[in-house]
Amino acid sequence: MLTAIHPKLPMRSRDLTREFYEKKLGFSYVGSDDFNFYLIMQRDQVQIHFFEFKDLDPLKNYGQVYIRTNEIEQLYGSLMERKVSIHPNGALQIKPWGQKEFALLDPDHNLLTFGQSHP
Repeated sequence: MLTAIHPKLPMRSRDLTREFYEKKLGFSYVGSDDFNFYLIMQRDQVQIHFFEFKDLDPLKNYGQVYIRTNEIEQLYGSLMERKVSIHPNGALQIKPWGQKEFALLDPDHNLLTFGQSHP
């Protein structure tokens, strides 16, 4: 039986990734400092794992994660307060498929899309 999924995304710098997810997105650090080539960040019940890829070209990175939320307006507002850049095509809106969504890029251009069902 499947119980959870934890995506793995590439990162060039563990410190930069950790700082972005903590300070900008409100995630917490999870794990051990013993592995400087790996990082786990968590917010609420969502964990994202990162693996070191120092030669990553961010403009050629296609890493993507879709994260469901039940408080999209509050989440979006909190990110705006923290001055998080929203993807140019990712402003909060109701999509034709019935989801209210927004999207952003992390420092390595991993695309994070946040969505909530819209009545």
